[in-house]
Amino acid sequence: MIQRECKWFSICPMKRFYEEKRLDSRWIEMYCKGNWKQCVRYDMEEKGEYHPDYMLPDGSLDNNLK
Repeated sequence: MIQRECKWFSICPMKRFYEEKRLDSRWIEMYCKGNWKQCVRYDMEEKGEYHPDYMLPDGSLDNNLK
């Protein structure tokens, strides 16, 4: 089965935070390369709504990512 990733993944801060080892891989697996339609960031991006870089896919804010 081919796993599709979110169309925003290449420019999403979550990718950068993960590559910098500041974000646990479960976020990437669960949302970016998993159920990205449930990602709050994805939904807001699709609507053109502002969301901070340090907002996690579930909509919570992680001040450690500022």
